[in-house]
Amino acid sequence: MASVAAGTPAVVVKGVAKRYEGRPVVDAVSLEVGAGEVVALLGPNGAGKTTTVEIIEGYRRADSGAVRVLGTDPWRAGRAHRARVGLMLQSGGFDMRARPAETLRQYAAFHADAIPPDDLIDELGLRAVARTPYRRLSGGERQRLAFAVALVGRPDVVILDEPTAGMDPEARAVVRGRIEAARNDGRAILLTSHELSDVERLADRISILVDGRIVASGSASELSAARKPTLRFGLDRVLDPDEVAALGRVLGAGVVANDAAGGYEVADVPPSPVLLAALASWCAEKGLLITSSRTTGGSLEHTYLDLVAASRGDAAERPR
Repeated sequence: MASVAAGTPAVVVKGVAKRYEGRPVVDAVSLEVGAGEVVALLGPNGAGKTTTVEIIEGYRRADSGAVRVLGTDPWRAGRAHRARVGLMLQSGGFDMRARPAETLRQYAAFHADAIPPDDLIDELGLRAVARTPYRRLSGGERQRLAFAVALVGRPDVVILDEPTAGMDPEARAVVRGRIEAARNDGRAILLTSHELSDVERLADRISILVDGRIVASGSASELSAARKPTLRFGLDRVLDPDEVAALGRVLGAGVVANDAAGGYEVADVPPSPVLLAALASWCAEKGLLITSSRTTGGSLEHTYLDLVAASRGDAAERPR
């Protein structure tokens, strides 16, 4: 059982900044991860996620701000502290000649109360490749081994970088189950991921990082609730500009294309039966087939994409 009391902040990041050659890569980032909690750090490539996580891991030193993991500055942490933090690195970092079974047993030997390596090998579907050199493992098999190494010491804090990347659906389900079990056992879990469906299922809270800044934080439902519902629909052909304008007049709203193949959305007017009926009537008059129709706003993916786009637009307008 983890030794951190439930609800206690196991990871605390306050106003952390990091610059490279004068350019801010991480800018005043603050977040917390409590015991028995999963927090996801999301952001596009180049947003500063890796640098933020490496500062929390103690691999990089912040230029300013404060970081505490289990009450300790990770940059100055000793062996006893590091044994309480499980890391899953995207790059792996394993000997290309080593085999999963011997690698996992080696890491288990560093801990007094390790999970039996064979249990993790079987649970994560690595038995068939337990004696296969690392260089011959598939991407998904390497990910599962890295995940097993992060968990084997029963750490109080677990930091996972893209834990389900490259995995098949069955392996992803197993990994999600293990993450949930670790949370229920009182571990504090920080993860990064581009698999938003996994984040939506697992994360208690989400922080979205864009251009080095946290632009939104909250649960998936809280983030989605802040986004207005939008009607999106597809047609069997692309409308010309005059048709788009005419449809907008009928609907009493702006109509904008959201892809190049006949996908559109209605801006600034919430979906309603009246709106759908007007759209269907106009399309029938024009001989157009509605190929798809859905209301978005509850999806973490759409919320995330909107926040990233809006934040980048705001950043472009800010004076340098």
